[in-house]
Amino acid sequence: MTRSAGRCRTYVCYNSGVKNISVNEIRKPGHGAAGEPRHQRHHGGDPGRLTERVYNGGGRRRPSTPPGDGAHAMTAARYAGNGTIVVGEDGTDPPGPGEVRLAVAYTGICGTDLHVLHGAMDHRVRVPQVIGHEMAGRIEAVGESVTGWAAGQPVTVMPLEWCGRCPACRAGHRHICHRLSFVGIDAPGSMQTTWNVPAHLLVALPEDLPLPHAALVEPTAVAVHDVRRAALVAGERVVVIGGGPVGVLVALVAGAAGADVLLVEINEHRRAVADRLGLTTLDPDRGDVAAHVQTWTAGAGAAAVFEVSGAEAAVTTAVDLLAVRGRLVVVAIHGQPRAVNLHRFFWRELTMLGARVYERADFERAVDLIHGRQIPVEALISAVIPIGDAPSAFRALAGGGAVMKVLVDCQDTRGPR
Repeated sequence: MTRSAGRCRTYVCYNSGVKNISVNEIRKPGHGAAGEPRHQRHHGGDPGRLTERVYNGGGRRRPSTPPGDGAHAMTAARYAGNGTIVVGEDGTDPPGPGEVRLAVAYTGICGTDLHVLHGAMDHRVRVPQVIGHEMAGRIEAVGESVTGWAAGQPVTVMPLEWCGRCPACRAGHRHICHRLSFVGIDAPGSMQTTWNVPAHLLVALPEDLPLPHAALVEPTAVAVHDVRRAALVAGERVVVIGGGPVGVLVALVAGAAGADVLLVEINEHRRAVADRLGLTTLDPDRGDVAAHVQTWTAGAGAAAVFEVSGAEAAVTTAVDLLAVRGRLVVVAIHGQPRAVNLHRFFWRELTMLGARVYERADFERAVDLIHGRQIPVEALISAVIPIGDAPSAFRALAGGGAVMKVLVDCQDTRGPR
């Protein structure tokens, strides 16, 4: 561990590979350092944001205000390259025109954040940069020309900025813009105590929706979009391959749409979480998946298969499981080209669908599903860790094992215990 300090900044650096920590070492959701209940709260004051690059004026850089010049200090977790997360304190900015300042309550860590940590997105991330995009919080202040939003409102952020001019945007597919900027990768993210964002990215939350649950709106929106792409019909039998957080959410959203769902997952802990949520699961190491699906569907095959694992073998399995005119929905990011049995696509008139990110309607549907308790997302939260100890949150998730979703409490600045 190294420490450095200057007039305006204090950073504490940790390398993500120092050690793996057990979930039992991490504070569980809803409790503080000594197990005391942690109640929802709105943090007032006038903190701003850590700024290496900000949205104001389309991403122009502007200097942050030093704490000594009358601004409040704030804390943020940055990716600093070489598998390292830096927890730092810095000065702040007021929200610019068209922006709001958020008090970020919670930020979830997802697989994309781990890809960032491991350097897979160094061509997109401006190091050092605040990362994170699964979040919930409250508005602290609104900038000039912002209407329809007020301080104190609970919100989340749909972290997509599109150009509005490319062929995809002009065709109505703005969420897959040719020049899409993904907030938290291509622009600074939410793993900070306060955050200035364009007001047009906000999605309103119900006042009575717990903010730890609302931090899972973004991955739930991913699942909503995936299921919508499949055009499921109530009563159809579908298979989800891969039971991580997104796979479980896809299975739950498909079930909410009326489908009969089988979740295929090799990890025992993930299957146990899915079982507790009422999902039917299958361990591929202990049974013939194809034979099971043939029996389950009376020889027809699955109407749709969602490939969420990212494994090469899963692609072959998914194609083999499909019924005539079945739909393969590719949810996982496959970094390498995969061999696909095109003869089977021809013979059975199969369809392959890509499913990337989401649209605003998916976000709004995700809010409704979580608020209406159709998707009990709290069951996926394995631990909540203070932002002051954010590197431990990354180690917990990267270490695998009995972990699903780890949240960073962005208002708890306590460091490592």
